[in-house]
Amino acid sequence: MFQLSTLDLVIMFGYAILIIAYGIYHGKQKNSEEYFLGGRSLTWPVVGISLFAANISSSTLIGLAGSAYLLDMTVYNYEWYAVLALVFFAFFFLPFYLKTGVYTMPEFMERRYDAKSRYYFSFITVVGNVLIDTAASLYVGTLVLGIIFPDLSPTLIIILLAASAAAYTIPGGLSSVVKTEVIQAIVLIFGSCVLTWYGLKAVGGWGGMVEQLNTLNAAGTIDKNAEQAMSIVRENSGDWWRQYDSPIVPWWGLFTGVPLLGFYFWANNQFMVQRVLSAKNVDHGRWGALFAGLLKLPVILIMVIPGTIAFLLFREREVAFQTTSGLCQNLADCTDFTYLTLIFELLPTGLLGLVIAGLLAAMMSSISATFNSASTLITMDFVNQLVPNLSSKQLVRSGQISTLVLVILASAWAPFIGEYGDLFRYLQDVLGYIAPPIVSAFIAGLFWKRANSTGSFVSLMFGILMAVIWVVGIVNEVDHWFFQMHFLLRTTVLFVLCLIVLVVVSLMTAPPPAEKLKGMIWTPEIIAEETRELAGLPWYQNYRILSILLLVVTAVVVYLFF
Repeated sequence: MFQLSTLDLVIMFGYAILIIAYGIYHGKQKNSEEYFLGGRSLTWPVVGISLFAANISSSTLIGLAGSAYLLDMTVYNYEWYAVLALVFFAFFFLPFYLKTGVYTMPEFMERRYDAKSRYYFSFITVVGNVLIDTAASLYVGTLVLGIIFPDLSPTLIIILLAASAAAYTIPGGLSSVVKTEVIQAIVLIFGSCVLTWYGLKAVGGWGGMVEQLNTLNAAGTIDKNAEQAMSIVRENSGDWWRQYDSPIVPWWGLFTGVPLLGFYFWANNQFMVQRVLSAKNVDHGRWGALFAGLLKLPVILIMVIPGTIAFLLFREREVAFQTTSGLCQNLADCTDFTYLTLIFELLPTGLLGLVIAGLLAAMMSSISATFNSASTLITMDFVNQLVPNLSSKQLVRSGQISTLVLVILASAWAPFIGEYGDLFRYLQDVLGYIAPPIVSAFIAGLFWKRANSTGSFVSLMFGILMAVIWVVGIVNEVDHWFFQMHFLLRTTVLFVLCLIVLVVVSLMTAPPPAEKLKGMIWTPEIIAEETRELAGLPWYQNYRILSILLLVVTAVVVYLFF
């Protein structure tokens, strides 16, 4: 259906070769700290851009446009909510992470609780990296390259993508990952802006888009006018708690599941936090986190709105996409192809190759980032604990071998994602099982000194048991409200239950020893001490003032699309 010109192919492959070479050239591995944390030397612009690039993966890009094609822009709530999560992270959690000098989030869990909680968290994070981030990016690769090269098998495409990302991730470590992410973020943002410009031009500009939506609504073709279709807050069409009677983010999700998922993703997930751990100091870590939040706000214009434009352009046009479920002839039934349809239909030669290069950049960025973070977890939380006398060079070698194993596992799982139906729902669904027990343990551990190791571990085991029960019931299509609730509600219920279990078990067992609490509990005195440290700084270096300004800008953006 879609073809690339010779110029587009040259640009696409040329970019891939250059980015691999660039990553290898800038790789560092003098010791384990440089390999896993880039020598803890990253400045705030690099931290912020790296966070953004790792977050806006190809799977996110495809998912945002696909959801907006269904005139459901509530998906943007995940984007702007990142600002709230990152501000909370910068205020409360980031200083503890950097001051303790940890390599991984599970390592922090051990210092607050015990080794059992650390090992569980590390294991479930590695599983999440393989099932969610890496495999999803590889799956998107099969969509993109499968259209361009229909004669290539999905298995071969997955192997090529995984090998390309591993080519610089294995030898270079986090330094290679971050350096390439900065370049890839720039390419991705530029490509998204170009696509939005061409899309708006095709529908007569912003005014033309609004007019067409209102006309379709007046004719009864769609059940929403422009204001409703472009609103990020939606009412439910049926039972408010059901998965498929509610939009992707129902209004009540803004106060329940979305904050929990956002907090886990930005404040507990090794995949993201590893970049902040690499900051040269607390200030650069905080500024970088806030900068990443600022970069998330324009996403609604350059990555979500194009999905709405696609609806206006292609709603009456037959398509022919080969999916795992068979031939798809209506884009509404295979929304994962929305973004690809847009770029092939709208962009001229040359720019098409560049935007596809940006999409490939997002894939490689996400894949390499998850490979590196997961290999860090395996090496520092398992190998280094089981064989504590390994040299720095041996730890690096262990990380490289771990990355290779992860490449194989993620490649094996990626083909199964297409059977789920909707990529974005897959991503949030799996995260909804993993995040709640972890978030409850972190929040209780930082703000409640009575939380102990027994309470943490029992609540984590309870959480995984409940997740298994839910998955079994949903897979077997059990007709009961417990298995039909919206994933954001399920996320909230699981969080509350895990928190209750943690509190009850902690109160029934001995309090944690004093050494477990030293320097690990947040107190008001910390804010007072910090206030004195910030007193002499100009406003543009004071992260509190910057946070307030960022929150004001966020409030304006949310109001405009509310």
